[in-house]
Parts: sequence; C-alpha cells; structure tokens
Amino acid sequence: MATFLLEVGTEELPASFVDEALAQWRSRLPQTLQDHYLTPTAIEFYGTPRRLAVLIKGLPLQQPDQEEEVKGPPAQAAFKDGQPTKAAIGFAQKQGVPLSSLEIRPTEKGEFTFVRKTIAGQPTADILQQLVPAWITALQGKRFMVWGDGDLRFSRPIRWLVALLDDAVLPIALVSGSETCTSDRQSWGHRVLHPQPIALSHADTYVAALASAFVTVDLAQRQETIQHQVQAAAAEIGGTAVITPGLLREVTNLVEWPSAVVGTFEPDFLELPPEVITTEMESHQRYFPVLKQAGASELLPYFITISNGDPAKADIIAAGNERVIRARLSDGKFFFDADRAIPLENYLPKLETVTFQESLGSVRAKVDRLSKNAALITDQLRLQQDTQQQQDIQRAALLCKADLVTQMVGEFPELQGVMGQKYAIASGETEAVATAIFEHYLPKGAGDTLPQTLTGQVVGLADRVDTLVSIFGLGLVPTGSSDPFALRRAANAIVKIIWDAKLPLNLYTLVEAVTEAFKTSFAAVMKPSLDELRQQLRDFLLQRTRTLLQEDEHIDYDLVSAVLGENDAEYTERALQDLLDVRDRALFLQARRQDGTLATIYEVVNRASRLAAQSDLATHHLDPTAVIQPKLFQKQSEQAFYDALCQLHTAMAAQPQDYQTLVATLSKTTPTLSRFFDGADSVLVMDSDPAIKQNRLYLLGVLRNHARVLADFGAIVKS
Repeated sequence: MATFLLEVGTEELPASFVDEALAQWRSRLPQTLQDHYLTPTAIEFYGTPRRLAVLIKGLPLQQPDQEEEVKGPPAQAAFKDGQPTKAAIGFAQKQGVPLSSLEIRPTEKGEFTFVRKTIAGQPTADILQQLVPAWITALQGKRFMVWGDGDLRFSRPIRWLVALLDDAVLPIALVSGSETCTSDRQSWGHRVLHPQPIALSHADTYVAALASAFVTVDLAQRQETIQHQVQAAAAEIGGTAVITPGLLREVTNLVEWPSAVVGTFEPDFLELPPEVITTEMESHQRYFPVLKQAGASELLPYFITISNGDPAKADIIAAGNERVIRARLSDGKFFFDADRAIPLENYLPKLETVTFQESLGSVRAKVDRLSKNAALITDQLRLQQDTQQQQDIQRAALLCKADLVTQMVGEFPELQGVMGQKYAIASGETEAVATAIFEHYLPKGAGDTLPQTLTGQVVGLADRVDTLVSIFGLGLVPTGSSDPFALRRAANAIVKIIWDAKLPLNLYTLVEAVTEAFKTSFAAVMKPSLDELRQQLRDFLLQRTRTLLQEDEHIDYDLVSAVLGENDAEYTERALQDLLDVRDRALFLQARRQDGTLATIYEVVNRASRLAAQSDLATHHLDPTAVIQPKLFQKQSEQAFYDALCQLHTAMAAQPQDYQTLVATLSKTTPTLSRFFDGADSVLVMDSDPAIKQNRLYLLGVLRNHARVLADFGAIVKS
C-alpha cells in the first residue's frame, strides 16, 4: 500500500477559496478514485493561505484486474457451417483474444457471440499522473486570474507543485503559455519564520515536516489553536473574547502559524456604541473584541489579533495594529458625532438621491409605499383603536431607512438599522419607534432573531411586501441560481414573522391591495398583467411556506401538500388567508401520523374523497341534512353513514377548527363508515338510479368536505 501527497503551492489565496477548494476536492476526489478502481484507506485534506494539499493513504500499487464481457456479432453472422467468418475473426482480433475464446449465448434478440477477457490493472502511478492535473484545473471559484503569457486560470498564481508517491516524485506538469510548473519534492515553509525550501523525503512526513517549518497545514488544528489562544489572551486581561464562527474561520484561512497578539486603544472610544466598535474590529480589521464579561455588551479597551508573523515581534505587531484601529475608531467617532447633530427626520430628503431600483425610483419613494403597506397591515390587525400604536408604526415606517444616508452607515452598511435606532433615540423619538427601526431588518440571515415588537413586525412586513410586489412587478422573477434582490429571503421572513408573532394576517387580500396600488403607480413599467403578478406572488409565497414547513418544521412533504393544496385554487386562497392555521394543521397532521391516528382514518376518507370527486357537491357543504335525502336510503349502512355525518357536523359546528375533535370523531366512526363500502350491508355507490347514485355521492362528499377542513387527503401518501 502507498501514500500519495499532492501539494499546490500558490501566492496568498483568498480565505474563502481555501474552504471552497477543499470542499470541491472532498466531493470529487473519492469518487474519481473509485471510478478508477482505487480505494484508499483514508484521504486527508489540508489548506493554508499558500497551499492546498491532499494526502491519500493506503493506495494499492496498481488497479485490480478487471473482468470484462464484450458482446460481438450475431452467431449466424460470426459462424457459417461451424466455421468462423470474417466477422468473428475481426471481433476476436479487435478484442485481442483467440477464436477459441468466443462463446455463443442466447439473448432476447437471438444468439450472439461473446468474449470474456481480463483487463490488467494499471499502475497507480500512471493513473494518478492522468488524474492530478484535472484535480487542480477543475477547481472553480470567484475572480480567477491568469498570469504570465498563458491561459491557465486559478485563484492565485501557482508557484510550486509537490507530488510524491511514497518517496518517489510523480512527474506532473502544469503548462501555461511559456511557463511550466513541474512537480518535485520541494515545498516551502512559513514566509517569515522559515523562508527556506523544504525537501520532503516521503509523503508520510508531510504534516510533521511542514510543522517543523512553522506551517500548520491542518485547518481544524489551526482553528483550535486560534480559539484557545484568543480565549487565553482575553482571560489574561480580565475579559472574554467575542469569537464569531465566521470570523474564526476566516482568520484560520489567513494564517499558517497563528499567534495571538493583544492590542489596546483609548478608553474614550468606548463612548461609541458597542456595535460600531465591534464592526470596526471584526468586519474591517479581523480583530476579536473583548467583553468585560460573557453575555454583556460592555467592551474593554482591548482587541486580539491573530498574527502570521514572528511571535517575538508581538510588541511591534501590536503597535502597528493599534495605530490602525485608533484611526478607524477616530473616524467612527467623527461620523457618530456628526450624524447625531442632525435629527433623523432631516435625512429623509437625502433618500431621494438614493436609487432603490432604476424603474422604481428612490428609496424615499419606497418609504412612501411601505408606509401605505403598513397602514393596510394595521387595518387588518384591527389596531385602529390604539392611536399610539398606529402613530408609532407610521413614524417608524417613515424613518426606517433614514440612516442609510448617514455617514456611519455609508462607511459601514452592515450597521443599517443599528444606527437608525441610536440616532432615533438621540433625536427624541419614542423607544417603540427606535426599536422598530432596528427590528424591521430582522431576520437578516439564517438563524437570526425575529422582531419582537408589534411595531417592528408590521414595518418589517410592509417593507418586504413592497420589495416582493415591486420586483415581481418588473418581471424580475428569481431563477434557480439568481436572486439579486434576495426575494426568497424576504418571503421567508414574511412567513416566519407571521408564525413567530402569531399575526392573523390575510396575505391573500394584502397582495391584492398592494399589487393594485403598484399597477396604479407603475403601469408603464409593469411587465406581467395584474392577474399574472398576483398568481406569481401567491405561488412564490406558498413555495416558501412549503420549504419552511419541510425544512424548519420537519413536516413530511405529502402532509405539506395536503394543507397547502395541489393545484387547488380554493386551498391556495385559504392557505394565504391564514398562515397560522396552515402551520397548525401541518404540525397536527405530523403528530397524528406519528401516533398512528392518521392511518386509522386514511383509507375511508381517501376512498370517499376519490369517489366524491365525481359528484357536483360544492366543498362548502358540511351539513348533511341540507343536501342528503334519507328517504332514498336502501340499506342500513347508508343510514348509519348519515347518522355518523350528523354527529360529526354537530361536534364541529361550535368550533370548526377544532382539529382534535374532528380526527377523534372520524376515528371513532371509521368502522361505521367502512361498512358502507365493505361487508354484507355495503352499497354500490354508482347505482343505476341517478337519484340514489347522487345521494350516495353526496354522503361521501359531505365526509370529504369535513376532512378538507383539516387537509386534502388526496395528497397524503399512505404510510
């Protein structure tokens, strides 16, 4: 068994590409080896800013021999009077076997000649020489570049290649124009701590040899070292480090031999909002902030940076970083003071200079639209009697985008909403308005918190509804790979906010009202018709609801279809009218499937629903006494079915959405309903007498209609 090492040495790679490239290798390399009948015992992937590497252990020295069966010409063409013809001779020669190896076997199309032959396995070294160049050149990423006079594209220029099969160099060449990068056993150590080349004696020595040259090639080990060093450094200065996963991963991919360096800044800067300081540190400088204590927001005047330089020069490194952060915080303080000198409302005219979308006008125009949307939502939620609540919602809607034109947000766009809240308080706005300005952006990403105040929820919904209607109205529908306006995220947020806040919001009528207003204002640039626009938005919102139910709530796909409806306009409308009810029904169905109750009623309800589709009974009929004629009954099972329906209707009349009672009653009466279909007293639903046939179909239709209050059982798959 052999060990193979491939190292691609480069100039400094973008931090994100290190992870992307190794992920592509993890996905591609094992399958490529398997396709060539090579099965290693282990594959290890390594990466630093200057190299990508893979160590493949336990490789066989050559492929195993393969048995192959090849089908040849028909037997009657290969042999005549027992003698081989030119067809047989040519086939044998082509396959490199003697004529005596040919076999005749029957197939569905008659007798054919076959040959079984052994294909000798190739040496592993030869196969790797073929595979490795493609492993490198097939990597994909953003903003690839070419260098020299060639056309080889990569994230950064490739400067060396190491390819060792055990202790032997595997000859591999990457050619780009007049430049050729040829593999050997020479790697390179840390750029500062060990700038000399390293001669690798054996593939197995790779990790240890690089470590001796101050390069930790294992990403997990490097990340663990950084996390430990940062936490230890923070503890030494009496604080707790803020270590966000994204920053930790990015820093891990920026260094080869990490060493934590503590820096400080003037305590006066702590008068800035903590969000400003941490944004300066994390987003711009890749520093780890230090809190006074875990779980608090009070910062200490320190930062921790991870150096890729000489640990002996920590004081010099700290001083350089301190000069940088001092300048950045000075800028931040200037922006903060200058922005607060002007009331937040005074920034509104500047929003007219910021374009939301070319055909839709300015952000100021968007503010006017979302304010109208907020009023529609306020009316739906019946908040008219709460004058203060209405005033807060309209005020927050008016000011929610004002901080976009402040100097601070212009410098740090990620602070939008955060600074709006700070500046609103400084301008004398109410706490409710200030909080809503911040909250209306939530959630910003997966796993983020949702707005907790009603004002923030309403303004956030109004903003996203405007974005959806406006962008869809221009015909800019998201595709599988392109969603530049983050419309999926906007729709997800709408659904999540409604669910989390338990808002009785009718999205169906809200979409109708907002699209009507859009048509009035933007008829000249509107691409779809009004009906098409509404249908596109309904489908989009339902699709996002479907995805969230399946992925976040873990509801089975068929149960999701059962509560949303499949090609059923009535169910679609009902779903968008009450998303709270949609989730309640989905969760209830999932629970009933798990406890076995759903299985007890499935057969009868589903059978009834299929047959009821042949009747003309509308789905809103729930009272059996209004549509069924007992005088037409011919068997006791019909009367029993009718009595069970009457009991069901009585049980559900007081609380139509009491799904527990609905299922319990259906489960209790299932034996009675089953006798209608099977047994000695069963009936033929499709009777030759039209009146009797219709009466029986109506019995089934009423049962279907009651079941439809919970779900479309036709969409449920039997489990």
